[in-house]
Amino acid sequence: MMQHKLWFNLLLLLVTIRSVKAQQNELPYTVINLQTLNDFKPTGANWKLVSDVFYDFNKSGAASLKAGSGILANDLSGKSKDHLFTKMEHGDIDLELDFMMEKGSNSGIYLQSRYEIQLFDSWGVKEPRSLDCGAIYERWDDNRPEGRKGYEGHPPAQNVSRAPGLWQHLKISFLAPRFNEKGEKIANARFVKVILNGVTVHQNTEVTGPTRSAAFQDEKPTGALMIQGDHGPVSVRNIRYKAYGTEPVTLTNLQLKAYDGKFQSVDELNALTPKREMPIDVLAHLAPGSRDNFAGKITGTLHIPHTGDYLLNLNLRWIPAEVNVKVRNGAGELKIDGKKVVGVTTEDGGFVSTKVNFTAGDHPIELSYYKNFGQWYARSNDILLSLEGPGVPYTTLNPVIRAENPVSEITVLARSEPVMQRGFVNHQGIKHTHTISVGESDLVNYTVDLRKGEFLQFWRGDFLETTPMWYGRGETQLSVPLGSVIERSGKPSLAFLADQNAAWPDSSTNYNNLGYDVDKAGRPVFKYTLGTASVRESFASANEGRKLSHSFTVTPATQDIWCRVAEGRDIVELPNGLYAINDKQYFIELTGKEKPVIRTSAQNTKELLLPVKAVNGAGTVTYSIVW
Repeated sequence: MMQHKLWFNLLLLLVTIRSVKAQQNELPYTVINLQTLNDFKPTGANWKLVSDVFYDFNKSGAASLKAGSGILANDLSGKSKDHLFTKMEHGDIDLELDFMMEKGSNSGIYLQSRYEIQLFDSWGVKEPRSLDCGAIYERWDDNRPEGRKGYEGHPPAQNVSRAPGLWQHLKISFLAPRFNEKGEKIANARFVKVILNGVTVHQNTEVTGPTRSAAFQDEKPTGALMIQGDHGPVSVRNIRYKAYGTEPVTLTNLQLKAYDGKFQSVDELNALTPKREMPIDVLAHLAPGSRDNFAGKITGTLHIPHTGDYLLNLNLRWIPAEVNVKVRNGAGELKIDGKKVVGVTTEDGGFVSTKVNFTAGDHPIELSYYKNFGQWYARSNDILLSLEGPGVPYTTLNPVIRAENPVSEITVLARSEPVMQRGFVNHQGIKHTHTISVGESDLVNYTVDLRKGEFLQFWRGDFLETTPMWYGRGETQLSVPLGSVIERSGKPSLAFLADQNAAWPDSSTNYNNLGYDVDKAGRPVFKYTLGTASVRESFASANEGRKLSHSFTVTPATQDIWCRVAEGRDIVELPNGLYAINDKQYFIELTGKEKPVIRTSAQNTKELLLPVKAVNGAGTVTYSIVW
């Protein structure tokens, strides 16, 4: 029993340290080769290597597969319906892959061939269940009463599934079950995190045994990755992973020597006598009374489980990321085995990353640092030291866990009618300060920049978290989408062009915002002028949240006004008349008969343009985004 508790505590520690991953570089993943099937065990003829896949989101059974490689396709047109197993067997693992569903299809990714993350056509489902996409599928026991044979299934936190025929992204962090030297299980398997299309749908979820339809009903320290092949068509690509052992990297025997005063270099500490010395168990300057104007030396023992190259990240959290070389508030230096490994300064924004070759075993470390003052938005005296290496997951060593100002998440949700929220929004790393986000009750949402007249982003799922806006001083002042976001390029939707080959402008110099009206459904209708033309722009959810309709009315319309419907790495017209944008990230559906112009920009991207045709002096353009 005591051994079980020790393993359980270790698993919780791994869960904690693997989840602290802010602002870091990573070592590369191992890629499963999809140019051949050599990385897989022999399987049925249903599994094929292809170069492209077309699934029609309107109907099943109309798949089109293009010869080639790079994509695994489960083709059930023949008699074979085999599962696919990797030759690689894993324990703890971080796994990423892309997948595409056919309409109505069903499949699954089985960790160790036993624990399933469900792949399912859940497009448009409002209340997901444990059979929907991203779910941890239920366990099954025929001896249980009717209606209760299935148990312990875990639905995704929200449904962020995309349409059939679009590529979706799945990221899984998994801890294998633990066994003692007698082979007895002492800890259950655990999904540390499951991220579907950028949204966390499970976190720290335990599974007590194999889920339904697993390849094996026993449990082992390792097992192959399995893709279910007997339920429905599915395609998979870009499979990559990091596999880990069970021995962690650790930092022990920590001692702090503390100094008071203002400093210009960590070298000054070598000639000084510390004001106090004390043992510590977390990486932080914990000397009593120390807030600003201090320095420290932390020594300890770093245990490395495996020989090899490790990625090391060091972050002095009192140095803000915004670099101001005239205001030097701190610096630091890390020595391992008596040799300087890395230094961090104000110019680094308090963060540095480097590779270090370690031999397995114990290594003495010395971390020297100083802090002259703290910015109001960088109050912490904490230090983040993180390592990742062969068989070792990204681990933040001895972190401080604080709850100084606990607060519940402040959210804005659209439940029965459209909801509008003004605020700041991060788009492509830039803060936009004059935006409005709109959420529909069927989980379709979007953001528009009112100052620039730019359609910034759209997403499926819950609406907004507003904690950074409304709690305390609102330090980042951002409203944060809660669902799966697709960003647009952030350029104007309408522009005057001399001809269809003229470059699309980055901004509209003749744009003048006139605010917005609210229609009977509670949706905004945006009003602005472009030169002498008046524009009314509107959005509406359609087909129970499966589409977002986008419309413009321009008065008076002239022959030189164009609408840029989409931009992406590629734009491909599909057999069903839709246009796939950005490697099948989303579809564009055109409602009129006008043939679009698809062209290459100066940045070597593709653009889809429509002319705003004038009828009795007014022009209209309407299209739908399907995702």
